[in-house]
Amino acid sequence: MSKAAELAALIGGQKALGNKNLVKNGAMVVAQRATSATGITGSGLNTVDRMYPEIGTAGTWTQSQSTDVPSGQGFVNSFKMDCTTADTSLDAGHFCILGYRLEGIDLQRLNYGTSGAKNMVLSFWVKTSKTGNYVVNMQNVVTGGTSRTCGKVYTVSQANTWQKVEFPIAADTAAAFDNDTALTAIIYWWLASGTTYTSGTLSNTWENISNANIAAGLNVNLADSTDNEWYITGIQLEEGDVATPFEHRSFGDELIQCQRYYQSIDYYYDYGTTTANIFYYTNFSFPVTMRANPAMTASAYGSNTGDAKTRYNATVVNGWIMQDVKPTGCYMRGNHGNIYNYMVGRGKFDAEI
Repeated sequence: MSKAAELAALIGGQKALGNKNLVKNGAMVVAQRATSATGITGSGLNTVDRMYPEIGTAGTWTQSQSTDVPSGQGFVNSFKMDCTTADTSLDAGHFCILGYRLEGIDLQRLNYGTSGAKNMVLSFWVKTSKTGNYVVNMQNVVTGGTSRTCGKVYTVSQANTWQKVEFPIAADTAAAFDNDTALTAIIYWWLASGTTYTSGTLSNTWENISNANIAAGLNVNLADSTDNEWYITGIQLEEGDVATPFEHRSFGDELIQCQRYYQSIDYYYDYGTTTANIFYYTNFSFPVTMRANPAMTASAYGSNTGDAKTRYNATVVNGWIMQDVKPTGCYMRGNHGNIYNYMVGRGKFDAEI
């Protein structure tokens, strides 16, 4: 095919347009919570936005935003998993996975569950110190029905070397993606697993979930040594049959996409002299509308620090309480003292899937 024909095909398939990548922060540039977290033994987001490791009794880990990247691809960051306490003998149900969670509202363009369902391609760059067969799979979390999955075994034959993996995902006409803002699909990169998830046969086309098949073909236990490391960057999920070059978005664009799920907001409020033990209200408008009504934690800083309450130069502060919470903002209520007061702190608003 000529270059002109290739370009025409790309334009016709809308591959040359922006927003082709269904993964947010696939280049790992945004890390609002922290750039490194140690002693991780469970599941949750700790560092790079949208990267959700799930660990079930499979070692202890440090997770971080790394600057180790594949050369010449335009990346500046990767996500790193570093084993710091080993587990050399996994029980059947134990596992270590990196997950990425998707909303159904972003997947409707694929027309799943209809005769017009469209193919996808998942691509990513990976590097690890441990060679062997790894598994990546995608799951459709069907509300009120049987969830679906398909997967791919990829082989790392050369340690400590970046390689690109491409996973064509055939369309599924049997089950739709839920059309909502809840957890609808998950991409899982399997790094370690017991036999509960590896004793069957992996399918590279969509099938109803059977635990034994989910990670079948995985022959690596990345948790078996403190020398083990694993990196990933350049995650792209797109409509089509062939992986296209990674869609590099600006940092500002990626930050806005991530703030739909998590925002950290610094604030200062001067409210003058008050009477003891009265309530005071102030309005918070989020810079970006969030996925759902968020929960909040807060931290104080300055010379008068405390627990998860924001206080500074105040005789009585029982902390901020969120009221009338919406994805667009909320009211904050405080119980204040009877001298000249002001508040300074950082609110952390979480609406993750």
